[in-house]
Amino acid sequence: MPFISQIQRQSDYRLFPSSTPIVIDNGASYFRIGWAGETEPRVIFRNIVQRPRHKATGETVTIVGDHDPTLLKYFDCTRSGPRSAFDSNVVFQFEIMEYILDFGFDRLGANGSQIDHPILITECVCNPFQSRSKMAELLFETYGVPSIAFGVDAAFSYKYNQQHGVCDKDGLAICPGFTTTHVIPFIDGEPMYQGSCRTNIGGYHITDYMKQLLSLKYPHHMARFSWEKVEDLKMEHCYIAPDYVSEARLFQKGTKEAEDKTRLWQLPWVPPPTEEPPSEEEIARKAAIKEKQGQRLREMAEAKRSSRINELENESHGLEFLLQQLEQVEEHDIPSFLSATGYVSKQEVESALVKVRQSLLKAKGEPKAEQAELEEKTDPAGGERFPLLNIPDNMLTPEQLKEKKRQLFLKTTSEGRQRAKQKRYEEELERERRNQQDEQKRLENPELYLEQLHAKYKDLSEKVEQRKRLKTNGGHTNGNSFSGSVGRGERLNAAQRERMRLLTTAAFDRGKGEDTFGARDEDWQLYKLMSKDNDDDDEGPDEHEAELARLTSRLQEVDPTFVPKTDTTNPQSIEAPRFRPLTQEDFQIFFGVERFRCPEILFNPNWIGIDQAGLDEMAGVSIRRLPTKGQELEERLTSSVFLTGGSSLFPGMSERLEAGIRMIRPCGSPIRIVKALDPILDAWRGASAYAAASHFPTQTFTKEDYYEKGEDSVRRYQFRYYTL
Repeated sequence: MPFISQIQRQSDYRLFPSSTPIVIDNGASYFRIGWAGETEPRVIFRNIVQRPRHKATGETVTIVGDHDPTLLKYFDCTRSGPRSAFDSNVVFQFEIMEYILDFGFDRLGANGSQIDHPILITECVCNPFQSRSKMAELLFETYGVPSIAFGVDAAFSYKYNQQHGVCDKDGLAICPGFTTTHVIPFIDGEPMYQGSCRTNIGGYHITDYMKQLLSLKYPHHMARFSWEKVEDLKMEHCYIAPDYVSEARLFQKGTKEAEDKTRLWQLPWVPPPTEEPPSEEEIARKAAIKEKQGQRLREMAEAKRSSRINELENESHGLEFLLQQLEQVEEHDIPSFLSATGYVSKQEVESALVKVRQSLLKAKGEPKAEQAELEEKTDPAGGERFPLLNIPDNMLTPEQLKEKKRQLFLKTTSEGRQRAKQKRYEEELERERRNQQDEQKRLENPELYLEQLHAKYKDLSEKVEQRKRLKTNGGHTNGNSFSGSVGRGERLNAAQRERMRLLTTAAFDRGKGEDTFGARDEDWQLYKLMSKDNDDDDEGPDEHEAELARLTSRLQEVDPTFVPKTDTTNPQSIEAPRFRPLTQEDFQIFFGVERFRCPEILFNPNWIGIDQAGLDEMAGVSIRRLPTKGQELEERLTSSVFLTGGSSLFPGMSERLEAGIRMIRPCGSPIRIVKALDPILDAWRGASAYAAASHFPTQTFTKEDYYEKGEDSVRRYQFRYYTL
């Protein structure tokens, strides 16, 4: 089975005789394996397994424990995340446990699947019989070990430190581990499991709680808060507050002491490149290039303009020559004469000549006044352009009738265009007149003029907004209908109300007697009146909006500080928010209250929804559960409260635990908190020393006993912790 790992394989496996036991500390967080009698385990790795596929070959590989993150780019890890064999602190996934043991034995140096050394493996307090039985079956059936012994990790740590004089024979062992926390009373050096208790809280929950708090505090950096990184931050920065409420008040008030306790984690940040201002030589060079390009464009535009003028002049001369020839042709011969030119009548030729002359003046850059004067001079009278309009229809041929309709359409269009042009001209004159008046007022009293202009702008903007609001929601500013609000009937103009009345009347009349609607020509006039196209409503440009636009433009000219209001009813008119560039401060993670708030859940598990006792309460519960009671025994137990496990490394743990136990004990009770020499490795060291003792073989059950007696031998197995 291919393994990927950074852990080197041991090479001295064959140097140890088969009677030398292998010691395994099978913790929920880390797996430690080594030889009995040694002070350090040979192999340590995280107790997790990941089985991704290679992106190129599709081969499934097994990644056990720690691995090189750079290797993961070659594997597809989306369908295979890290998995643990533990549920809380009990092994239940023995397929994953087999991968762990395979890897552990392989890195220890074992060749093949047979292990011919006795095994001492740790388990949790009061491990369920099914879990122990499955573990024994796995070791006997798969690896063929000769004998097995099971022991509790916290008990091994207690006995190891007792040998070194850290704790007494009577005491309480408190072990805050990775997923659970145990309290085991010891009397005369033997663990009393009848008085033990457990809480489902540990280092895993502290890390997860800290990860959640940091993700909520810094949502833009959630990808940075990987499990491994948050675990390192927890062990580096977290501590237990002597009094949580007082500590929280320090940070709430923002005192100097709180600032000193705040830690900073600077994320990788690369400052954006700063552009240096260009030198004078560079500015001059760019200006020369720009001028050269502009000159080239101007030359190209001038050449194109000259070519266009030549084309228009040639076309104008051709049309003038054609008109001179038409003067010598009879009226009835004109259509046949023009058949080869593409024109139908003399009027069409004259109209084309007018357009060509206008285009020629425009190409030459003549003023618009001269173009308009030319149009007035060259435009013939209405009677000359449309001669058939004054002739009765009964005097015209069918072809002339068609021509008459066309001339009527052209005349109507021309007149409408002239009216629109005249209207635009008058509006422009009126706008210029108002601007002149405004400029005169501004020169007389600039401050008063600006104040009046702002007041008028404010009044008009409120009117326009109110009008748009009425169109949008009928005056309901908060989405609710009130008796005084404006309804739809009040928002309709006269034409719309008349249409609604006609529709209502027509619908009412259809229910009376025989339906004779449409029999008379007058009935069809109703459709014209009800047509929406017949509206004379205010959907076109509003005079208030036009005046508001003029005032806005004027204010932007005379007041540099003026900022026009945005149209809140039109999403397109709302400007997008402007984001400032990111700085180094945006990549800084501050640890304040998180430093002591996260490990506080060891004493208050209900903060994360676990309705169980904290560490200090567990000590009292364990003492009350003992079958043998007495004040003298309780004082001996509280005189040697022993802390072990990875979560006991937080600074301030001993002081906080002592204060909590003192609250539940009688006044004057002796309380002494001691910590293991090495809370993480003392369990393995104690097991190693125990497996190296001469009486260890009597504490194991062999493979022959297992095959002969079956699971009953595992059920009746009881491990005794002799003095080391």
